[in-house]
Amino acid sequence: MSQIFHRSANTIAKVSIFGAVFFVAGLLGLFDKVNRSSWMTGARVARAQPIQFSHERHVAGNGIDCRYCHSSVEDSAFAGIPPTKTCMNCHSQIFSTSPFLEPVRESFRSNRSILWTRVHDLPDFVYFDHSIHIHKGVGCTTCHGPVDRMPLMYQEQSLQMDWCVDCHRQPERYVRPRADVFRVDYEPPANQLELGESLVAQYQIQKLTSCSTCHR
Repeated sequence: MSQIFHRSANTIAKVSIFGAVFFVAGLLGLFDKVNRSSWMTGARVARAQPIQFSHERHVAGNGIDCRYCHSSVEDSAFAGIPPTKTCMNCHSQIFSTSPFLEPVRESFRSNRSILWTRVHDLPDFVYFDHSIHIHKGVGCTTCHGPVDRMPLMYQEQSLQMDWCVDCHRQPERYVRPRADVFRVDYEPPANQLELGESLVAQYQIQKLTSCSTCHR
């Protein structure tokens, strides 16, 4: 064979094989990085809305509880988008003539909903129930982030499967007392794991990781 191949062929073959392995590994690593990036997940990207509603102003500034607007969050799979009437409960008196809020008044007069841009949009093949998580002690800010510091709403987490499964496998790291679920200023205590394990037992939280839990 030495008459056909140069003696360096063995070296070139080995380098090519090792190079191909590292090249493929690099491509897979790059794919993973891109797949987890905000470009793919939409995380931390503020969404343009027909009216630039500020959670920071309404939650932190005015102290409005999550449930005032998202009234179905405790009883339904969906947190719900408030009807324009909910906005007008306040804005018929506050900033009632502001040009900025004319789309709200027009929506109320015409009985046509404001076409908000959805911020948290799970794929259709994923089943998620807000009420179950609320009753098991998962706080709003655990998933939605510091909404009281968001002038424009954005998706805090990736919403990818490994993020969900991490909580399902280790709920003691995230659950809080039910009385604190809607507190936006809640900070996990130093003994979170000890408290979490106690709450997991008290709230009878099952560590569900089967496919059918979310894909039904």
